[in-house]
Amino acid sequence: MLTSILRNFRLTDVEIIVDAAINNLLLTGSCLLVLNNMRYYLPRQEKYWYVLTISIGLSGICVLIAKGVLWLIFKDDANYTQSLTQSTGIRFGILFLLIGCMSMMSLLWYTQEEQQIINERKIDSERLSREAELFKLRQQLQPHFLFNSLNSISALTGSQPEKARHMIQQLSDFLRGTLKKDDQQWSTLEEEIEYLRLYLDIEKVRFGHRLQTEIIYTDEVLLLKLPSLLLQPVVENAIKFGLYDTTGEVLIKLEATKENNYLKIMVRNPFDPETSQPLKGTGFGLSSIQRRLFLLFARQDLLRTEKNESFFITTILIPQLI
Repeated sequence: MLTSILRNFRLTDVEIIVDAAINNLLLTGSCLLVLNNMRYYLPRQEKYWYVLTISIGLSGICVLIAKGVLWLIFKDDANYTQSLTQSTGIRFGILFLLIGCMSMMSLLWYTQEEQQIINERKIDSERLSREAELFKLRQQLQPHFLFNSLNSISALTGSQPEKARHMIQQLSDFLRGTLKKDDQQWSTLEEEIEYLRLYLDIEKVRFGHRLQTEIIYTDEVLLLKLPSLLLQPVVENAIKFGLYDTTGEVLIKLEATKENNYLKIMVRNPFDPETSQPLKGTGFGLSSIQRRLFLLFARQDLLRTEKNESFFITTILIPQLI
């Protein structure tokens, strides 16, 4: 652009080439300076004033340096020195536009890069927070069950020491499985059912013939994935509402099926509306599961509870991501 303008001043080719080379060299240096400056210092406030200031400043410096160098080279050429003076405003305007464009591009580029880094840090922070909350929820599921089991063992020690010894062994196997699963985010339904049977064996020692269970599933669902340690608190909730306020035999039924791309788990337990209040609140067990499902899938509709005649039914849907 500057070269075309200089031709109007009837300069020689040598003068035009030297003039253009010096100006382009100064322009390149200014752009590199802007780029490097934006990399290490990104203005936070009044950034557009910063761009305007730096563009005016660098353009003025470049014009002064170019005029000084070119005057020293062609000081004996009256026509050139005259054109150098007359083209000062044009030179400044062209440099201002080019440096200003480079400054804006650098500002937008590094602002976007910084925002991307901030977003990545935010995602990592949210992920770590979510994992910490999931871990905390999983750790809170066991204490009351453990206390109840220890109380039962204590009660059996005097009257039925053999049964107490057997229950200790079962509790040991159950807790060992819990520790192994602490590092697992996901399990297969087959693994969860095996773990659930350990839990039910312990509960059957506590409640004897009063606790009856039925687990229904087909081979096709055994390899489907679900969050680790998910079934036990659901069944524990069913036992709490179905067995604690009764003296007779109670059947807790769990059924696992596949519907579309979901693993569907239904747990049904009887309840007495006069003594139980399962609809008043889902309790810590179910509320923690609902929270876990939300943290994992960002959905609130994966856990449902309903009352059907004299039964309380908990339904969980687990999306199969793979």
